Amino acid sequence: MQGLKLGEDVKIFERVYFGSEPFLIEIGDKTQIAGGTRFVNHGGTTKTLRRLQGFEDIRIFGRIKIGKNCTIGSNCVIQQDVEMGDNCILGAGSVLTHSIPDNVVFSGNPARFICSTEQYAESLLDQNTLYPRDLENDREKLNGWLKENLPYEYKKSKVYKKTIKTE
Repeated sequence: MQGLKLGEDVKIFERVYFGSEPFLIEIGDKTQIAGGTRFVNHGGTTKTLRRLQGFEDIRIFGRIKIGKNCTIGSNCVIQQDVEMGDNCILGAGSVLTHSIPDNVVFSGNPARFICSTEQYAESLLDQNTLYPRDLENDREKLNGWLKENLPYEYKKSKVYKKTIKTE
């Protein structure tokens, strides 16, 4: 990852791909990047286009900047010329093709605005798992506590309407 600019306390999980130009990527403090994420800071399609008459000189390269305290879910793709603001969340499997401001949650392909980071945090409060916080320093003990104490509660299934064809 030659030239990759990493802030402090950045967590990068397995199989994160920084492309052939990692020196064009900057990641802010306290950001975490889940496995399978790809940073694409050049346009690979230009190889095909350069074979066409009149397009021999097409080249696309761009920087990628990820702000502080961000979370990037698994298997995301972040394309060139994109800046992700501070305190942002990018949902798993998202494709980020444009810059996003501070304090937002984006998800999807292409990634779209879902809500503010604060709205997302508030929506999770009723799902909050309460456990002794000192267990956070010992993952094995925390896992044991979760296994023994986490209730078997699941989200209710949605009601789907049948489509009835009439002739």
